[in-house]
Amino acid sequence: MGLFTGIEISSSALTAQRLRMDIISNNIANEGTTRSGQVDPNGRPVPYRREYPVFEAGVPFTTYLKGLGTKDANPGVKVKAILEDNSPFPLVYKPNHPDADLEGYVKMPNVNVMQEMVDLIDASRAYEASISALNASKEMSIRAIEIGKK
Repeated sequence: MGLFTGIEISSSALTAQRLRMDIISNNIANEGTTRSGQVDPNGRPVPYRREYPVFEAGVPFTTYLKGLGTKDANPGVKVKAILEDNSPFPLVYKPNHPDADLEGYVKMPNVNVMQEMVDLIDASRAYEASISALNASKEMSIRAIEIGKK
């Protein structure tokens, strides 16, 4: 285990949570976007579809400690994929909207702003926790270097 392993692990968590916050922000920004650039089989515009990240653990930490992982494999977290939420689009009655069907309903994005805000708070707290872990690792590294000077 290297001197900076804790910092690298915390850095991977910071990167993952930052990406998560970016995706959530994008979802919120597109909560009213009825045209994603795609069309359905009937030629109607498809609304923005909510996205979410899927995280994957790096090398299990116990494997890393035993030295069984490869040199370039690190513990921590990485982004496995960014997926689209396949939940149905809500229909909203807006007969004057340019994307309304013949009955006056518009397919709206499957973004729930309240859920996005809860996810944003969760990501923000995880980011703060990772900063605390990073600061603790940094402080331990500084103390180890000071011990080496004496």
